[in-house]
Amino acid sequence: MASINRVCLVGNLTRDPELRSTAVGTSVCRLRVACNSRWRSSETGEWEDKPNFFDVSVFGGTAEACARFLEKGRPVAIDGRLDWHEWENVDGERRQAVGVIAENVQFLASRGGASSAGTVGAEAAEAELEEEPIPF
Repeated sequence: MASINRVCLVGNLTRDPELRSTAVGTSVCRLRVACNSRWRSSETGEWEDKPNFFDVSVFGGTAEACARFLEKGRPVAIDGRLDWHEWENVDGERRQAVGVIAENVQFLASRGGASSAGTVGAEAAEAELEEEPIPF
């Protein structure tokens, strides 16, 4: 039986993107996205929002474009997959987390708040970066 691992998130960045590089030089951008779930309170009968926070990793040219164009508060749409990983912290305790590996990132509003949007996938990001390189 085949399995499916797809995630689609639409939300706002809770902090500025963090761009780093792997040991082999691949760019990695870390994003934190907040998405609200709506539910009706049993006490008041009013609709309430419950925020959910997701750690997202973006790689390659897409990572560089995210670091260049995104900032805290910006709305984004993320298409990707879930990734479970495990590590040992400095105290020797085993830790686990589930994150999202983004394959496509869509910027839903411009920096100035206008309603222009754009999709950045690996190919689109590389084409953008060829036109104007990012200084490091």
